[in-house]
Amino acid sequence: MQLEVGKIYEGKVTGITKFGAFVEIAPGTTGMVHISEVASTFVKEISDFITQGQMVKVKVLNIAEDGKISLSMKRAVDTPPPAPRSQNRPPRSANSGNAPGHGRMDHPPQEYVPHQEGSKSFEDMLSKFMQKSDEKISDLKRATDNRRGSYQKRR
Repeated sequence: MQLEVGKIYEGKVTGITKFGAFVEIAPGTTGMVHISEVASTFVKEISDFITQGQMVKVKVLNIAEDGKISLSMKRAVDTPPPAPRSQNRPPRSANSGNAPGHGRMDHPPQEYVPHQEGSKSFEDMLSKFMQKSDEKISDLKRATDNRRGSYQKRR
């Protein structure tokens, strides 16, 4: 049987380890489902989700040159694509910043997306960060020295 990357197959779980499960897709053809590819939720113990001998659907993620087959169970499940963020976010109230319990979050935080500043290289961004950091440190030292100086003068 010729396997194709991206296709979904049904196979039998032949072994379970701490880091994943081995699934026989065809006689003599076995691939591995990494623990991170077992379910869409956090998996601490694989045995909580599957058992040896169980029939499961798997999607072929990769076939390495050495013949190792990477499989995924969570990607084999038909799930609708995620909705755009703007539709998932609840509407904000007019006084959400001034409402009682202003420290409490009424919705989960959005995923971090780094700020894109054109096509700056890493070195440019690092030098800018270092410059700002040096300025902040010198301001802090100046303020600390001023406090110490005024304290010593009072004695």
